Formats: sequence, structure tokens, C-alpha cells
Amino acid sequence: MTALPTVVSAEEWEKARAELLAAEKAATRAQDKLAAQRRRLPMVRFDDYTFESPTGPVTLLELFGDQQQLALYQFMNNGPDHFCPGCTGFTRNVPDLSSLAKRGVAWATVSDMPLAQMTGYWEQMGWTVRYASSAGTTFSADSGAGGGFLLSVFLRDGDTVYRTYSTYSRGVDRLLFENNILDLAPYGRQEEWEDSPAGWPQHPTYG
Repeated sequence: MTALPTVVSAEEWEKARAELLAAEKAATRAQDKLAAQRRRLPMVRFDDYTFESPTGPVTLLELFGDQQQLALYQFMNNGPDHFCPGCTGFTRNVPDLSSLAKRGVAWATVSDMPLAQMTGYWEQMGWTVRYASSAGTTFSADSGAGGGFLLSVFLRDGDTVYRTYSTYSRGVDRLLFENNILDLAPYGRQEEWEDSPAGWPQHPTYG
């Protein structure tokens, strides 16, 4: 039988919830402070790479479209017929992007996977997120993704592209809708690294 949280009176629950709320508000203020610091990061000039897309060659600059800012996710290349479950989950998580566009931010996904492999997977998953293949370029290595995944944010000034931010691992993980909801649920993400009470269900990440 799965363990359950302790049952208490309504008054005891309200007191415990108030204590947690104080900690949540402190965390929110800390996140606001981090966001303010992030907005003050300097930027670095980035080369304008050329990728392959379903409609032909496309440059990093062209991925901006009409926007001045670009959020770009680098999907891992795990070889033929193998697809990163984390990247798959992340891409499935991407919502309607119209609200981002209204704030001047474009979105795209690139990968060192061959274009045909990406196209087949996009069609299989029913994804509409814009994508391109960086296979044959040094973009992955130059951006620091290497063989992994990475989320970068770029800013254009005319025809010049700059990178303003990048994150990986838990920095990308925290953007997932599913994980944010699971963090509110009593059993959490149910992954073995979590600090949970004894008896809580847990399993290996991606297991």
C-alpha cells in the first residue's frame, strides 16, 4: 500500500500551509531577483550558421522571422531511430507560441539529427514547432551543447546575431508544465533523486 500524507485538522493544515506559503513567497522573490539579473547579462556575438529545413537552407538569422528575439532548443541526436525521451517530452510540452510572438520572441528547434529523421519524427508526433537540422555544422559544438541538449536565447540587432542566455539540465527541466504541476502534487515527480517522505513512490528518471 502506498504511503499517505498525515491527516490533520483543518486548523493544523492551515498553519502548515501558511508556513509553506511564506517559503514559496521567498522563493518567488528570489526568482524575480534572478530574472532581473538575467536581464542584465551581457551578450556575445554569434556566427550566422546555415541549417537544413523542410523548405530548404535556413540561417540562424532567418529563424528569427520578423521577431527580434529567438528562443532555440537543441534536440539531442541519439542516432538513427533513437530519440531522447527528455527532448521528446520537452518538445511535446511546447504550447501555442502566439503569445510569445506577441512579445517579440520566436521559437525554433534544431538538432544534429539528419533532416529526414527529424521530419519523420515531427510527422509521427504531430508537432508543428519549426525545426531545422544542424547536421554537418559546428553549431552544436560552438554553442556548448555538444552531444546534449541546450536552450539558448538570441537577440538580433539588424543582421547581427547575439546570444544573451543559455541553460541546460535542470534549467530546462523547470520549464516543463508537467514537472511544475507534479511539484505541487503530494507524490511529486516520483523520481528517486527527490527528497520525499519514507514510503513515497519513486523510480529512476526516464525509467
